[in-house]
Amino acid sequence: MLRIVDRYLLWQFVQIFLICYISLTGLFVVIDAFQNLDDFSRVAKEMNQSYAHVMLEYYGYKSIYFFEIISGVLPLVAAMFTITWIERYNEMTALMAAGVSRLRVLRPVIVAAVIVCLMAAANREVVLPQIREKLASDAKNLGSNRAQEVASRQDTQTGIRIDAEEAVSATQTLSGVSLILPSKLSKYGKLVYASEATYQPADGAKPSGYLLKGVVTPKHLSQRPSLLQDDQPVLVMPCDAGWLKEDEVFLVSNVDFERLLAGTAWRQHASTLELIDELQSPSVDLGNDLRVEVHSRLVKPMLDCTLLFLGLPLVVTRGNRNLYLAVGLAALVVAAYFAVTIGCQSLGNSGWIRPTLAAWLPLIIFCPIAVYLADSLRR
Repeated sequence: MLRIVDRYLLWQFVQIFLICYISLTGLFVVIDAFQNLDDFSRVAKEMNQSYAHVMLEYYGYKSIYFFEIISGVLPLVAAMFTITWIERYNEMTALMAAGVSRLRVLRPVIVAAVIVCLMAAANREVVLPQIREKLASDAKNLGSNRAQEVASRQDTQTGIRIDAEEAVSATQTLSGVSLILPSKLSKYGKLVYASEATYQPADGAKPSGYLLKGVVTPKHLSQRPSLLQDDQPVLVMPCDAGWLKEDEVFLVSNVDFERLLAGTAWRQHASTLELIDELQSPSVDLGNDLRVEVHSRLVKPMLDCTLLFLGLPLVVTRGNRNLYLAVGLAALVVAAYFAVTIGCQSLGNSGWIRPTLAAWLPLIIFCPIAVYLADSLRR
């Protein structure tokens, strides 16, 4: 059962947590909004909505992702401020004088901080993948029919590079599409150009890919057989598919529209299971960075908890009553934590160390230190 002291500490933790989150989010919103006022005004007129409605919807989704960015630091900051607050008014001393151990006093704060870490993991794996289309949009391309720029992407299974001038997410349509074919598929030329293309998911025996319309290069494709790779169709021509018109061809590809449009940014908002599926896809250019990302997702909740036990003993055992000193200690711990974590991930991405080691090395370094420091909480 929660005692009065537990409820008091939990309330202090929740208050400080919300104040920190709202303050940081508000700072981000104010800075970003002033840079995009013209874009919000344009979108409000196009969608026939109020200015405030457009901004609330946009930053409502962005605030969820912003929680993901700062979720590793917020539990530590809230816990350190809570403990510093009760020590400042000698409440910790009074409780320990009454026979309550330090660890028992800190238990509700630690449990609350761990719950926040678990909430962050749930947000990362469940919530963000559901709203990634909203998160992928910035203020300049808001609106369902707004065209976006497209970065070229190579289908590593077939070697075909897909490029386009613009894309519309609502209809999953590309305009000004160019396909650069590898030498083994350049029987009719190395370039296929079409006025537009629409992504079509797999449907029964029909594979997933892009329906290219208004093909102008090369000429007379309707009279030529489909291009095959390992006896499998890659570029389906009208003469082999009755559902294609004379100026249409179908590109078989496992690079779906979302991955083509988002590029590597798609990974930021994908769940771990989706990242694992991407590792198994032969059409995606797999680098060490994706493998590091998958292992980092697995270790992230443990690292967040480790960060908590790195910073909390520094405040509790020293008996600090100065809030500014608590902030300074938290900043030093967080700086060291992120320096090591980002450094290890960079080494893994560049191939200097194995991706598994790059993701787990920060935990191997910090966990023993956290266990040693946490032992002082029992005294």
